[in-house]
Amino acid sequence: MRSEQVEHDDGAPGPAVPRLVLASASPARARILEAAGLPFTVLVSDVDEDALAAAHPLAGPAETAQLLARAKAEDVAVHADAAGALVVGCDSVFEVDGVAYGKPWEPEVALERWRMQSGRTGELHTGHWVVDTRSGSTSGAPASRPAVGALASASVTFAEVDEASAAAYVATGEPLQCAGAFTIDGRGAAFVTAVHGDPNAVIGLSVSTLRVLLADLGVSLTSLWGT
Repeated sequence: MRSEQVEHDDGAPGPAVPRLVLASASPARARILEAAGLPFTVLVSDVDEDALAAAHPLAGPAETAQLLARAKAEDVAVHADAAGALVVGCDSVFEVDGVAYGKPWEPEVALERWRMQSGRTGELHTGHWVVDTRSGSTSGAPASRPAVGALASASVTFAEVDEASAAAYVATGEPLQCAGAFTIDGRGAAFVTAVHGDPNAVIGLSVSTLRVLLADLGVSLTSLWGT
């Protein structure tokens, strides 16, 4: 989607409305941006999440979420198709008793997660990082471009889930690529009894947090509506 010139009442063109690039293949994050009325395009990063997390063994769950979000945004920001855009990277990590849990990937791992977290409360951390490529070429080092980041966290309480129900949920495939082996915008909502914090952060992208980050870069989120 190309940036557009906004005409003022005096006929003079206003500043170009920037475009958003989502550095994620997550359908849930895409749905959040669509529901918020924010046009965007998708460029998926090549970041190896497990390798990056392993390279920072001392990072806590919240810090890991932010490291991954930053890595994804910076990876996509150097792509030619991201030139002149605001690149949004996000990643989520679930925490129970100080231990980080990312995507389970395998059914056996997801089922074990549910045995552990049934009837308990954990924290879902979603890191956000926005790289502004509007002021220069994407060929420069990521650190040379304006960028801002923030973390959004929310607590999630689960119902007591019996083995058969957990197995049935895992069999749907939904939790395999979700941090903490669950999501609240799908079948997993049946097993969540309370969320304290921004529900969109639990799904994967806090629009409220994004609004603040865009403002830090001189962009009003409302200016993107209807572009």
